[in-house]
Amino acid sequence: MNGMINVLKPPGMTSHDVINFIRRTLKIKKAGHTGTLDPGAAGVLVVCLGRSTRIARFITDADKEYRAEITFGANTFTGDSFGAVIAKYDASGLTESVVRAVLKSFTGKIEQVPPMVSALKWRGKKLYELARAGQVVERQARVVTINSLEYIRGAGWGTTRPVALLDLTCSKGTYVRTLCADIGNYLGCGAYMSFLVRTRVGAFCISEAYTLEDIKAAAKDISRIMVTMEKVLTELPPVKVKNGAVSAIRSGSKLYLPGVVELPRGLDDGVLVRLQGPEGLLAVARTTRDPVDASRLIFKPVCVLV
Repeated sequence: MNGMINVLKPPGMTSHDVINFIRRTLKIKKAGHTGTLDPGAAGVLVVCLGRSTRIARFITDADKEYRAEITFGANTFTGDSFGAVIAKYDASGLTESVVRAVLKSFTGKIEQVPPMVSALKWRGKKLYELARAGQVVERQARVVTINSLEYIRGAGWGTTRPVALLDLTCSKGTYVRTLCADIGNYLGCGAYMSFLVRTRVGAFCISEAYTLEDIKAAAKDISRIMVTMEKVLTELPPVKVKNGAVSAIRSGSKLYLPGVVELPRGLDDGVLVRLQGPEGLLAVARTTRDPVDASRLIFKPVCVLV
């Protein structure tokens, strides 16, 4: 049982709760996800089964898409609707046009200070563990990329707590709750993330996600809803390997051109490729230049899958 399931995580469950459900339902020990989704949030959670846990990092690095609801007029300790309100403002003067205009300032590379309720570690302890103990520590700002930030619609303009719905595409490591709070602080009226749905992780879209009920119903034939490792890595250029070189790849050894049947044109130094043997996917490898002959490539496995 080696592959990935595009899970539609419901709000109210932690990502770990989802993993435990899948382990029990499929009677499998080796399972993990490619990136935590907050307990209160819903949406795409990519779950890896068996050997596919080895390629989780390639999904983790992928861009993500969200639909977020932002409520103006207050700040909360957690940056979302589950935390205590720490400041209140009158946002009745805020308008749709002002919100639309300010989004441009938060597109592209921006700096974010991770929230205290994140899983990042500080001196060996997770920040959310410190937050639960009532501690607040200084965090370093990090650069993230907001590829797109689009206003969808709003409501409550002219009231103290107007809300807006936003769609965004961002790099890994982006905290949407922090983005919402930063927008509110920039506007001088405070804000927090009142709801969040993750609509895409890399090539995994919410329109193709399966509910926990779907997964339970398919447990006896899980392969019909599982995405194979070959399909997950389909964007990586394929390098076809001779049968005689398979055993060397299994042991993590470098692959030289004499062991290659076919490779794509235009490969350059530092490119990730998938090594394909006669019986299927063998490994993910990185290209390097041969130190003896720079015109020749060497393929160094970074993730062996057989």
